[in-house]
Amino acid sequence: MEIYQLKTFVAVAAEGNLTRAADRVFTSPPAVSAQLKALEDELGVRLFDRNSRGMSLTSAGQHLLREAQRTIAAAQAMQAAAASIRGEARGAVRMGSVSDPVSLRLGEVFVRLAERHPLVALQLHQGVSVRTMQAVRRGELDCAYVLDVDEQHEGLEVVRLQPSEIVAVLPVEQARQSIPATLAELAQLPWVTTPPDCGLRWHLGQLFEAAGAGFPSGAMADTEGMVRSMVASGIGAGLMRRDQAEDAQRQGQGVIWQGWSGKTWLCWISSPGALKVPAVAAVREAVIDSWV
Repeated sequence: MEIYQLKTFVAVAAEGNLTRAADRVFTSPPAVSAQLKALEDELGVRLFDRNSRGMSLTSAGQHLLREAQRTIAAAQAMQAAAASIRGEARGAVRMGSVSDPVSLRLGEVFVRLAERHPLVALQLHQGVSVRTMQAVRRGELDCAYVLDVDEQHEGLEVVRLQPSEIVAVLPVEQARQSIPATLAELAQLPWVTTPPDCGLRWHLGQLFEAAGAGFPSGAMADTEGMVRSMVASGIGAGLMRRDQAEDAQRQGQGVIWQGWSGKTWLCWISSPGALKVPAVAAVREAVIDSWV
C-alpha cells in the first residue's frame, strides 16, 4: 500500500463525502474512489458503508483509521528527519494560483514535495493572472501559476506547462431558449466580464472585436471560478478554459458555444532571485515533473 492511499482514506473518513475528500487531497472523486477500492482490496476488509447520505466508517474502518494516522505520522517524521540530515530544502513557499487545484495537478505536486522535500510547506494564494504576476515581481509571492499568451516576460522565469483553449459558455436557460448563430448575436447577450488585470479580459476583447462590437458592460467577476458561478446562476455568458467549461457543462452549469475559441497557456512563473532559494527550486521541480 502507498502513503497517498492512506491519506485518501483519512480524508474520506474526515469528510464523509468523496467530493469534499477529493478537494482536500487535491484530486478528483473518481481517483479517490479508485484509491479506496485498491486499499480495501489489499486489506481484504470494507472500510466504509456507502449510502445516500455519504460514507461512514465500518467497525473495521474505525480501527484501521487510527493505524493509518499513526503510519502517516511515522512516515512524515522519517522523511523530515532524513531531509534534515541531508540538509535539503525547507521552509514555506508562497505560490499564486489562478484556478482550482485539480486542473493545476496540485495533488501531484504535493505528493512529490512530500516524498522528496517534506520540510517544504506550500502556501496557496488565489488571484487573477496579471495581479499574481505583479505579486511575483514585487516578491510578495515566490512563484505562481498564470494563464498567459506571452512566452517571455522580462525579469521572470516562465515555464509553459500546457496550451489551453478559451471558450464561451452560455447560461443553461439561455441555451434552452436560443443559441446564437453568429458572433454578432453572441455579443448581444448579457455577459460576465472580468477586470483589466485578468487574463480572460484580453480574450473577451478579442471576441468582441471579431464580432464588430464594443466591449460589454455588466456583471464583473474577478476569478475564473467566479465567472463559472455567475454563468451557472444565469447572470450572463462568460469565458472559461475548455477543461473548466466542459466540467461545467457536465454538471449542468452551462453550455459551450461552439463558434469561437481563443488560445492561451498555463504557465508557472518565478523570479530568478526566488529560484536561488532551495525550497522554491524544489517546488519548480515538482511542478514540472507533474506535467511531464
